Amino acid sequence: MPAWLSRSELLVGKEGIDALQNAHVLVVGLGGVGSFAAEFICRAGVGEMTIVDGDVVDPSNRNRQLPALATNHGVSKADIMAERLLAINPELKLNVVKEFLTPEKCREILTVKYDYVMDCIDSITPKLTLLSTAYEQKQRIVSSMGAGGKLDPTKLFVADLYDTYECLFAQYVRKRIKKLGVNYGIKAVFSTEAVKRDSLILTDGSNFKRSAYGTISYIPAAFGGVCASVVIRELLGYPIDIVKRPKKIRKKSKKEGVKKTEE
Repeated sequence: MPAWLSRSELLVGKEGIDALQNAHVLVVGLGGVGSFAAEFICRAGVGEMTIVDGDVVDPSNRNRQLPALATNHGVSKADIMAERLLAINPELKLNVVKEFLTPEKCREILTVKYDYVMDCIDSITPKLTLLSTAYEQKQRIVSSMGAGGKLDPTKLFVADLYDTYECLFAQYVRKRIKKLGVNYGIKAVFSTEAVKRDSLILTDGSNFKRSAYGTISYIPAAFGGVCASVVIRELLGYPIDIVKRPKKIRKKSKKEGVKKTEE
């Protein structure tokens, strides 16, 4: 076992370290959530990773995204994260995809059977493409919901996508993904904090985004940490506390006509 994982071994044991080193995790989206999630996965000792992002660093990224510095505007986020991950673990088997997620590219990437798929995309259309394709192929998935317009990291929870509540972004995803034949079986990280609607801005529509909420430094990182924890704990065989919708909200969800299936 590598010496740099000795503290992790104290917590999860040699068998746990072996399980992580034999795992392959896909991380799609390397922004505020995904960049931290990818680093946490790497530092946990996962042996193989595939990272996907076609974007470059913009000055507005510096308040929350791990790869964003004053010195690297315009540089590929995937390239920056690849260098960083390999500096953490030179023995990491790393596959880098510097492209935005089209349906064709998504199908190509998911021809591989991963031990876990992490959806850290913040745009609806490519998110739906990844989730529906991975779901169809019975890949294990954890998906980050809306991190914008929020300030309180103690309001984060893990639920099935269809049991999320008080999250506008998750509501949009649920409504549209149901039409793609996706039922229960996708774990989602979401916040029950009310979004600050006055922080909304309209954008130019690039990268599938027509609007965005204001963000603070630590909330996307907190989402990335919870997403990474779901992956690591499941790879190690530890249970995940899954919240259920409150009863009064659950009654409304029945009208959506979503069937619950075994994961």
